[in-house]
Amino acid sequence: MSRYEDTIARYFAAWNATDADARARAVAAAWTEDGTYTDPFTDVRGHDALAAVTAGAQAQFPGFVYRLTGDVDGHHDAVRFTWELVSEADGSAPLAGSDVAVLAEDGRIRGVLGFLDRMPATA
Repeated sequence: MSRYEDTIARYFAAWNATDADARARAVAAAWTEDGTYTDPFTDVRGHDALAAVTAGAQAQFPGFVYRLTGDVDGHHDAVRFTWELVSEADGSAPLAGSDVAVLAEDGRIRGVLGFLDRMPATA
């Protein structure tokens, strides 16, 4: 597994951790202490805020998991990848996106810029 693939595997572990303690450990393994996550709906910094965002996504989409789609592509301290949010019950994937992350020397994420490529229709 490449440095980039390892980083993104830890990133998905953080998004998919359902237990609060496991989530805190996964966030710390994936992001630097001052790491950031920014998408069209949120802009947060630090482990506590990152754990709260991942917990909020799980609360909004119970029974769904984030999965990598396609290859992880990286160079220097940057990595890009695509993902979808998949229902464990029926395999539907109402949400998909592409993210770009900037890495620290230790392989943890300093910052993520998230883009939503597919979103559920709103009523």
